[in-house]
Amino acid sequence: MQALFLILNETDYLEDILEEFVEIGVKGATIIDSQGMGRALASNSDQHIPMFGYLKNFLDDGHPYNKTVFTVLESQELVDKVVETIDNVVGGIDRPGVGFIFTMPVGSVYGIGKEG
Repeated sequence: MQALFLILNETDYLEDILEEFVEIGVKGATIIDSQGMGRALASNSDQHIPMFGYLKNFLDDGHPYNKTVFTVLESQELVDKVVETIDNVVGGIDRPGVGFIFTMPVGSVYGIGKEG
């Protein structure tokens, strides 16, 4: 089992991604509002610190927040399908500013109808 995390900066793709998840057999996911460290520092820091002022000017204010989607997937095959699906929906996860995906191994899952 793998926990898959999607940090999605281009949030307009969220609904399409979730619809595709259902189509390929993802049984559930959790979505949380999130914000990157650079954006948080730029928006909350003292303007007199040159580095943060520059960072604020550099960042696009059109997308101050992102979505973090995570799910536990039972097989590597499903992980591969999910990554491929996300990549197709967003037109390439490697495009600058879209977001990124990572996975982590999961030892056990408890609750929601799962047995350890």
